[in-house]
Amino acid sequence: MPEEPSATEVFREVTAVGPYFAVEAAVGPGRPTGFRPLGELYDGGPEGFLAERIATVSARLGTAESRVAASISQLGLAARLWSVTLGAAVLTGTVPDLAPDRAYWHHPPHGMLELRLPAPVRTADLAGALRDGVVTGALAPLATAVRAATPTPVSERLLRGNAASALVGAVRQLAAHRPDAGRTAWSLAGELLGHAPLAGTGTLHQTSFRRSTCCLYYRLPNGGLCGDCVFRTPPARP
Repeated sequence: MPEEPSATEVFREVTAVGPYFAVEAAVGPGRPTGFRPLGELYDGGPEGFLAERIATVSARLGTAESRVAASISQLGLAARLWSVTLGAAVLTGTVPDLAPDRAYWHHPPHGMLELRLPAPVRTADLAGALRDGVVTGALAPLATAVRAATPTPVSERLLRGNAASALVGAVRQLAAHRPDAGRTAWSLAGELLGHAPLAGTGTLHQTSFRRSTCCLYYRLPNGGLCGDCVFRTPPARP
Protein backbone atom coordinates (compact mmCIF):
# COMPACT_ATOMS: atom_id res chain seq x y z
CA MET A 1 0.00 0.00 0.00
CA PRO A 2 1.47 3.39 -1.00
CA GLU A 3 2.34 5.82 1.79
CA GLU A 4 0.06 8.76 2.48
CA PRO A 5 1.54 12.01 1.14
CA SER A 6 2.77 14.40 3.81
CA ALA A 7 1.11 17.77 4.37
CA THR A 8 4.14 19.39 2.76
CA GLU A 9 3.78 17.22 -0.35
CA VAL A 10 0.03 17.87 -0.61
CA PHE A 11 0.42 21.62 -0.26
CA ARG A 12 3.33 21.71 -2.71
CA GLU A 13 1.09 20.16 -5.38
CA VAL A 14 -1.73 22.57 -4.58
CA THR A 15 0.57 25.61 -4.58
CA ALA A 16 1.83 24.71 -8.06
CA VAL A 17 -1.60 25.60 -9.50
CA GLY A 18 -1.11 29.34 -8.99
CA PRO A 19 -0.87 32.23 -6.51
CA TYR A 20 -4.37 31.84 -5.08
CA PHE A 21 -3.59 28.20 -4.31
CA ALA A 22 -0.40 28.96 -2.35
CA VAL A 23 -0.36 27.28 1.08
CA GLU A 24 2.21 25.83 3.44
CA ALA A 25 2.05 23.31 6.24
CA ALA A 26 1.90 24.50 9.83
CA VAL A 27 4.81 22.50 11.24
CA GLY A 28 5.44 21.92 14.93
CA PRO A 29 3.52 23.05 18.03
CA GLY A 30 2.27 26.59 18.41
CA ARG A 31 1.55 29.25 15.85
CA PRO A 32 4.01 30.01 13.04
CA THR A 33 5.98 33.22 13.59
CA GLY A 34 4.04 36.26 12.41
CA PHE A 35 0.79 34.33 11.92
CA ARG A 36 -2.55 34.47 13.76
CA PRO A 37 -5.17 31.76 14.40
CA LEU A 38 -7.81 31.64 11.69
CA GLY A 39 -10.46 32.35 14.31
CA GLU A 40 -9.09 35.89 14.64
CA LEU A 41 -9.96 36.51 11.01
CA TYR A 42 -13.61 36.39 12.06
CA ASP A 43 -13.36 39.42 14.32
CA GLY A 44 -15.95 41.85 13.04
CA GLY A 45 -15.24 44.50 15.66
CA PRO A 46 -14.30 48.08 14.79
CA GLU A 47 -10.64 47.43 15.70
CA GLY A 48 -10.45 44.02 14.01
CA PHE A 49 -8.64 43.05 10.82
CA LEU A 50 -11.77 43.05 8.69
CA ALA A 51 -12.75 46.62 9.50
CA GLU A 52 -9.22 47.73 8.66
CA ARG A 53 -9.17 45.62 5.51
CA ILE A 54 -12.49 46.99 4.27
CA ALA A 55 -11.29 50.57 4.83
CA THR A 56 -8.06 49.81 2.93
CA VAL A 57 -9.93 48.25 0.01
CA SER A 58 -12.38 51.16 -0.04
CA ALA A 59 -9.52 53.66 -0.36
CA ARG A 60 -7.66 51.56 -2.92
CA LEU A 61 -10.73 51.16 -5.14
CA GLY A 62 -11.85 54.77 -4.75
CA THR A 63 -15.29 54.07 -3.34
CA ALA A 64 -17.04 55.63 -0.36
CA GLU A 65 -19.50 52.73 -0.20
CA SER A 66 -18.30 50.47 2.57
CA ARG A 67 -20.65 47.67 1.55
CA VAL A 68 -19.00 47.51 -1.89
CA ALA A 69 -15.53 47.30 -0.35
CA ALA A 70 -16.82 44.72 2.13
CA SER A 71 -18.20 42.55 -0.68
CA ILE A 72 -14.97 42.73 -2.69
CA SER A 73 -12.89 41.98 0.42
CA GLN A 74 -14.98 38.96 1.36
CA LEU A 75 -14.94 37.65 -2.20
CA GLY A 76 -11.13 37.73 -2.25
CA LEU A 77 -10.81 35.97 1.10
CA ALA A 78 -13.35 33.34 0.05
CA ALA A 79 -11.38 32.72 -3.14
CA ARG A 80 -8.23 32.02 -1.11
CA LEU A 81 -9.96 29.58 1.22
CA TRP A 82 -11.72 27.79 -1.64
CA SER A 83 -8.59 27.55 -3.76
CA VAL A 84 -6.42 25.76 -1.21
CA THR A 85 -9.16 23.43 0.02
CA LEU A 86 -10.64 22.58 -3.38
CA GLY A 87 -7.15 22.12 -4.82
CA ALA A 88 -6.21 19.60 -2.14
CA ALA A 89 -9.54 17.78 -2.46
CA VAL A 90 -9.39 17.41 -6.22
CA LEU A 91 -5.66 16.73 -6.61
CA THR A 92 -5.00 14.56 -3.56
CA GLY A 93 -8.36 13.41 -2.17
CA THR A 94 -7.75 15.22 1.10
CA VAL A 95 -9.40 18.20 2.77
CA PRO A 96 -7.30 20.76 4.70
CA ASP A 97 -8.22 21.58 8.27
CA LEU A 98 -9.58 25.13 8.66
CA ALA A 99 -10.22 24.82 12.39
CA PRO A 100 -10.10 28.33 13.90
CA ASP A 101 -7.48 27.34 16.47
CA ARG A 102 -5.29 25.12 14.28
CA ALA A 103 -5.13 26.99 10.97
CA TYR A 104 -3.18 30.25 10.70
CA TRP A 105 -3.14 33.35 8.52
CA HIS A 106 -1.10 36.45 7.86
CA HIS A 107 -2.05 39.34 5.59
CA PRO A 108 0.93 41.44 4.47
CA PRO A 109 0.39 45.15 3.65
CA HIS A 110 0.67 44.30 -0.03
CA GLY A 111 -0.36 40.91 -1.36
CA MET A 112 -2.94 38.27 -0.58
CA LEU A 113 -3.75 36.30 2.53
CA GLU A 114 -1.00 33.82 3.49
CA LEU A 115 -2.05 30.49 4.96
CA ARG A 116 -0.37 27.87 7.15
CA LEU A 117 -2.59 24.84 7.66
CA PRO A 118 -2.32 21.56 9.60
CA ALA A 119 -2.19 18.23 7.81
CA PRO A 120 -5.20 17.60 5.56
CA VAL A 121 -7.46 14.59 6.14
CA ARG A 122 -8.32 11.96 3.54
CA THR A 123 -12.04 11.33 3.14
CA ALA A 124 -14.38 9.53 0.77
CA ASP A 125 -16.98 12.30 1.11
CA LEU A 126 -15.11 15.28 -0.31
CA ALA A 127 -18.22 17.37 -0.93
CA GLY A 128 -19.48 16.82 2.60
CA ALA A 129 -16.11 17.63 4.14
CA LEU A 130 -15.78 20.80 2.06
CA ARG A 131 -19.31 21.86 2.95
CA ASP A 132 -18.68 21.36 6.66
CA GLY A 133 -15.12 22.67 6.78
CA VAL A 134 -15.23 25.53 4.28
CA VAL A 135 -18.82 26.70 3.79
CA THR A 136 -20.14 26.20 7.32
CA GLY A 137 -16.90 26.23 9.29
CA ALA A 138 -15.11 29.15 7.62
CA LEU A 139 -17.18 31.15 5.14
CA ALA A 140 -20.27 31.43 7.36
CA PRO A 141 -18.41 33.03 10.31
CA LEU A 142 -16.44 35.15 7.85
CA ALA A 143 -19.67 36.49 6.35
CA THR A 144 -21.06 37.23 9.82
CA ALA A 145 -17.89 39.12 10.73
CA VAL A 146 -17.87 41.08 7.47
CA ARG A 147 -21.44 42.21 8.07
CA ALA A 148 -20.57 43.23 11.63
CA ALA A 149 -17.52 45.19 10.44
CA THR A 150 -19.42 47.18 7.81
CA PRO A 151 -21.20 50.44 8.73
CA THR A 152 -23.83 49.97 6.01
CA PRO A 153 -25.78 46.71 5.68
CA VAL A 154 -24.41 43.95 3.44
CA SER A 155 -26.87 41.29 2.32
CA GLU A 156 -26.22 37.81 3.71
CA ARG A 157 -27.56 36.43 0.42
CA LEU A 158 -25.05 38.53 -1.53
CA LEU A 159 -22.18 37.12 0.56
CA ARG A 160 -23.40 33.55 -0.04
CA GLY A 161 -23.40 34.40 -3.74
CA ASN A 162 -19.80 35.59 -3.39
CA ALA A 163 -18.91 32.28 -1.76
CA ALA A 164 -20.42 30.41 -4.70
CA SER A 165 -18.72 32.66 -7.25
CA ALA A 166 -15.37 32.18 -5.50
CA LEU A 167 -15.86 28.41 -5.62
CA VAL A 168 -16.53 28.45 -9.37
CA GLY A 169 -13.57 30.77 -9.93
CA ALA A 170 -11.29 28.33 -8.10
CA VAL A 171 -12.63 25.47 -10.21
CA ARG A 172 -11.91 27.38 -13.42
CA GLN A 173 -8.32 28.11 -12.40
CA LEU A 174 -7.73 24.54 -11.29
CA ALA A 175 -9.23 23.06 -14.47
CA ALA A 176 -7.17 25.42 -16.64
CA HIS A 177 -3.93 24.44 -14.90
CA ARG A 178 -4.78 20.75 -14.55
CA PRO A 179 -7.22 19.73 -17.31
CA ASP A 180 -6.99 16.14 -16.09
CA ALA A 181 -8.64 17.25 -12.84
CA GLY A 182 -11.32 19.42 -14.44
CA ARG A 183 -14.12 16.85 -14.46
CA THR A 184 -13.67 16.06 -10.76
CA ALA A 185 -13.51 19.77 -9.88
CA TRP A 186 -16.70 20.65 -11.74
CA SER A 187 -18.49 17.61 -10.29
CA LEU A 188 -17.58 18.70 -6.77
CA ALA A 189 -18.76 22.24 -7.51
CA GLY A 190 -22.08 20.86 -8.74
CA GLU A 191 -22.57 18.91 -5.51
CA LEU A 192 -21.73 21.90 -3.33
CA LEU A 193 -23.95 24.29 -5.27
CA GLY A 194 -26.82 21.83 -5.18
CA HIS A 195 -27.09 21.68 -1.41
CA ALA A 196 -27.64 24.17 1.40
CA PRO A 197 -26.29 26.67 2.18
CA LEU A 198 -25.07 27.35 -1.39
CA ALA A 199 -28.23 26.07 -3.07
CA GLY A 200 -29.99 28.90 -4.88
CA THR A 201 -26.88 31.08 -5.17
CA GLY A 202 -26.72 30.52 -8.92
CA THR A 203 -27.20 28.16 -11.82
CA LEU A 204 -24.42 25.86 -13.00
CA HIS A 205 -24.78 24.33 -16.46
CA GLN A 206 -21.76 22.20 -17.36
CA THR A 207 -18.97 24.79 -16.96
CA SER A 208 -21.16 27.90 -17.19
CA PHE A 209 -22.30 29.61 -14.00
CA ARG A 210 -24.62 32.55 -13.46
CA ARG A 211 -25.18 33.71 -9.93
CA SER A 212 -28.49 34.96 -8.55
CA THR A 213 -26.95 38.05 -6.89
CA CYS A 214 -24.42 40.76 -7.71
CA CYS A 215 -21.15 41.41 -5.88
CA LEU A 216 -21.59 45.20 -6.47
CA TYR A 217 -18.39 45.53 -8.50
CA TYR A 218 -20.31 47.63 -11.04
CA ARG A 219 -20.63 50.37 -8.41
CA LEU A 220 -16.88 51.08 -8.41
CA PRO A 221 -15.75 54.19 -10.33
CA ASN A 222 -14.38 52.07 -13.19
CA GLY A 223 -16.35 48.93 -12.43
CA GLY A 224 -18.52 46.79 -14.66
CA LEU A 225 -20.31 43.46 -14.58
CA CYS A 226 -18.53 40.21 -13.79
CA GLY A 227 -18.89 37.27 -16.16
CA ASP A 228 -21.22 35.41 -13.81
CA CYS A 229 -23.32 38.42 -12.70
CA VAL A 230 -27.08 38.14 -12.37
CA PHE A 231 -27.42 41.40 -14.32
CA ARG A 232 -27.12 41.58 -18.11
CA THR A 233 -26.53 45.34 -18.04
CA PRO A 234 -25.39 47.51 -15.13
CA PRO A 235 -28.33 48.83 -13.06
CA ALA A 236 -28.91 52.56 -13.08
CA ARG A 237 -27.14 54.28 -10.22
CA PRO A 238 -28.85 56.99 -8.15
